[in-house]
Amino acid sequence: MSNYRNIQVFTGNANPALAEDIADYLGMEVSKAVVKSFSDKEIGLSIAESVRGADCYVIQPTCTPVNDHIMELLIMIDCLRRASASRITAVMPYYGYARQDRKTKSREPITARLVANLITKAGANRVVTFDLHAGQIQGFFDVPVDHLTGVPLLSDYIKKKNFKEAIVVSPDIGGVSRARVMAERLHLPLAIIDKRRPKPNVAEVMHIIGNVDGKTAIMLDDIVDTAGTITLGAKALMKNGAKEIYVCGIHGVLSGPAIDRIKKSVITEVVMTDTIPLSPSKKIDKIHVLSTASLIGEAIIRIHEDVSLSQLFI
Repeated sequence: MSNYRNIQVFTGNANPALAEDIADYLGMEVSKAVVKSFSDKEIGLSIAESVRGADCYVIQPTCTPVNDHIMELLIMIDCLRRASASRITAVMPYYGYARQDRKTKSREPITARLVANLITKAGANRVVTFDLHAGQIQGFFDVPVDHLTGVPLLSDYIKKKNFKEAIVVSPDIGGVSRARVMAERLHLPLAIIDKRRPKPNVAEVMHIIGNVDGKTAIMLDDIVDTAGTITLGAKALMKNGAKEIYVCGIHGVLSGPAIDRIKKSVITEVVMTDTIPLSPSKKIDKIHVLSTASLIGEAIIRIHEDVSLSQLFI
């Protein structure tokens, strides 16, 4: 029996397994909700228990199919608001459209802001998310945002490997601050891959800044999508003398040729969190998944009890 009787955890179809694990951590069951589609693919939803006065948490990463999962989240938030929930927190372990956070040329949208506006307008009182592609997305919301990180989970896993000679590698300039946090936690040096993107989902390695010769390289990225960045980066690191390559990725999007590229790559292991569910077809020996349930569950407890979350980042 849970000690948190006023907490209710809901989920759509995006990652029900993660919601179940979070509910287990809280000592409760996922609250009853039915999400279905009509014949024309409109989303229908019904909640089968009272939420009046409850502190509600909707666990819903907006992973593929992104648009369907965003609509499920918005509809569930609206439903809870109209059913008189006292507080509604959108728990989005993976925030879709985060890569469209600014205009890089004329006549482009800022879709990350649009999604933030939709979530706020639907009735969310708070947002919990995980390793945003750009931290400034927090400022797109007009409600409080708790920005968790999977770096401590990944760092603890790597620490157990007891590598004798290792180096943390950022796959691009934009990921340096994230990689530096891991490097400091592991007391390791830092290297940077100088990369350019001629077009979306296409990467080209230019230079490697730092000495990787004879070392185990631990490459850290927030999103592993088509795996072009990590496989090209791994190849470049091996050419520069690295003896082994491990990749740590927060969000395993793994679209298109990703699995095939990882299979054929020089990478020893790809370690990811479960912010996005790994489908059976993507479960290969080179991929290891870490659970975020305890971290998200602890964040929910601290939000519910109005306690600081800063301890979760130590």
